[in-house]
Amino acid sequence: MAAQDEVRIVYGYFERRGNALCYRYEAERLMIEPWGANSLRVRAWKTAEMDPQDWALLPPEETCEPEIEVREDGGSIVNGRIRAEINLIGCVTFTNEKGEVLLREYLRNRRDMFGDTCSSLEVEAREFKPIIGGDYRLTMRFVSNPSERIYGMGQYQQPYLDLKGADLELAQRNSQASVPFLLSSLGYGFLWNNPAVGRVTFGKNITTWEAESTRKLDYWITAGNTPAEIEEAYSAVTGRVPMMPDYAMGYWQCKLRYQTQEELLGVAREFKRRGIPISVIVCDFFHWPMQGEWKFDPTYWPDPDAMIRELKEMGIELMVSIWPTVDYRSENFEEMKARGLLIRVEKGYPISMDFQGNTLHFDPTNPEARDYVWQKARQNYYDKGIRVFWLDEAEPEYTYYTFDNYRYHLGPDVQVGNIFPAMYARTFYEGMAEAGQKDIINLLRCAWAGSQRYGALVWSGDIKSSFESMKNQVAAGLNMGIAGIPWWTTDIGGFFGANVKDPAFHELLIRWFEYGCFCPVMRMHGYRWPLMPQVGTTGGATCISGSPNEPWSYTEEVLDILTRYIRLRERMRPYITQIMREAHEKGTPVMRPLFYDFPEDAQAWAVEDQYMFGPEVLVRPVTDAGRRRERVYLPAGCRWREAWSGAEYDGGQWVETEAPLERIPLFTRNGFELPVTGEEG
Repeated sequence: MAAQDEVRIVYGYFERRGNALCYRYEAERLMIEPWGANSLRVRAWKTAEMDPQDWALLPPEETCEPEIEVREDGGSIVNGRIRAEINLIGCVTFTNEKGEVLLREYLRNRRDMFGDTCSSLEVEAREFKPIIGGDYRLTMRFVSNPSERIYGMGQYQQPYLDLKGADLELAQRNSQASVPFLLSSLGYGFLWNNPAVGRVTFGKNITTWEAESTRKLDYWITAGNTPAEIEEAYSAVTGRVPMMPDYAMGYWQCKLRYQTQEELLGVAREFKRRGIPISVIVCDFFHWPMQGEWKFDPTYWPDPDAMIRELKEMGIELMVSIWPTVDYRSENFEEMKARGLLIRVEKGYPISMDFQGNTLHFDPTNPEARDYVWQKARQNYYDKGIRVFWLDEAEPEYTYYTFDNYRYHLGPDVQVGNIFPAMYARTFYEGMAEAGQKDIINLLRCAWAGSQRYGALVWSGDIKSSFESMKNQVAAGLNMGIAGIPWWTTDIGGFFGANVKDPAFHELLIRWFEYGCFCPVMRMHGYRWPLMPQVGTTGGATCISGSPNEPWSYTEEVLDILTRYIRLRERMRPYITQIMREAHEKGTPVMRPLFYDFPEDAQAWAVEDQYMFGPEVLVRPVTDAGRRRERVYLPAGCRWREAWSGAEYDGGQWVETEAPLERIPLFTRNGFELPVTGEEG
């Protein structure tokens, strides 16, 4: 390296290495390089060599030539609209093309004797705390702008869309999905590219990211003039969803659980007899003889080939449930254990989950394990004609969430565990792609950054049947979309806590069904009471089943309203196809907060209980019992039409609208016609 490419200063060294700006001081190495248009990737480490894992990031689609300057008082790198400046003590500041500060590291120590952060606090921005005999516990601190709004980060069971002030666990749990990408109202997007278990706190004074165990700091930041620019830049470097297949855009029928082949076929036939459209019907968990035996139990599912054939003749796809758990009694357990295809337990007897038997999860971070499970699924499901899978338990769920007690092929759970759902999705995506399938979609209960490129449709897990829970899902779904997961859905009606004969639940079900019509996928599911009698005592029959959960399982009023929205979903297929193509080609969220389409409207950034379903339809879910009127904000810059009455309004104002039980408030813009009624009413 030429002498002019390296500058020695009092507290470290700056140098240019290819397209990267580098800084070093004592054991720490810091590297900043272009990673996509208007974007930078930042890595720091104290090990002998940098960990080469790219985790969620893909190689950039295009090579960027940055402007790099190395000076006596620091260094800078510019890539399009974003600039990073490292000062003389190694503190990094990011600005946009206007010179406005996007993000600045929080550093307070005495080394900066001539700077504005000189302090006796001795707080490091990038703190690598050694784990004795291991790697590092990492803390990354940034200065917080108290007026900033933050969106994304995945799915958390709370009602807040704006996450400023929130404290979030970076860990996967049933109904919680940590997808650590955020979009800031200041005009940047930020990916915490680290699958370690940890936390993030978006405090008023400091933003703090933590990883329990890691080998490096790794994050990605992009600058954009609009939310759409930021989202598209992020999806370009982490991947985009496939094109959603046509059948997936219709109505999906599911319950916990159809116990026999004849019961499932009877439901499908009844849909056809009644003339109610249906696209997918679901064969839920414990249709197998035992966990870890990925096949139909012949006692209760004697002729799956004939079942699948009859469903296809009716135009219905069958989705089957897959669990990653392997029972000690399973026919595959000993082989998988011997070959190292299961996760490991650090202390105690090796059991990770004890539901319906003692089990260990297969390890999808191991390529050999991914191939093993896919080959079983291919032989017993895919080769029979099944083209969509329900990859349940994708967090994975443990009996006890003691993250430091599990170890994967790629490392300890606390260091790599958040990547599990992405690798689980990858298991089936790559197998199906290799078999020649296009437009792949599979349902999962969790996700991490990059899951979308493996065809992951994420649902919000085992949530309560209540209006409070429904309200949480509105925020969760919108933040998942901003976090780069455009395919998302819920169990319509919630998963547990509902009696099918309860009139209060009927109101909730109707309101949730209306909302579900305007989610990326419309899927009915639930564990309804009272429980059904078991059909047998062997194999999967030992697992209980809930009450019927079909549209006709309730009152005539419920059936009438639910059927109307299933038909509306069918009439919206051309529009849904359009917005699914935008998600596939640009990474555009299917459902998104108002500010995504109206970033110049300040009020749009503050509205948290409405959203856009594609670019033309504004949705205001009713999430309170007994509510029959709603106040709706219509963003400025266009003319709005109330979909049910045809009344028109100028944008930039709040309006009161009727919301009788059978209607969800809907508005369209710029003359778009939403087919809320058809020949059938």
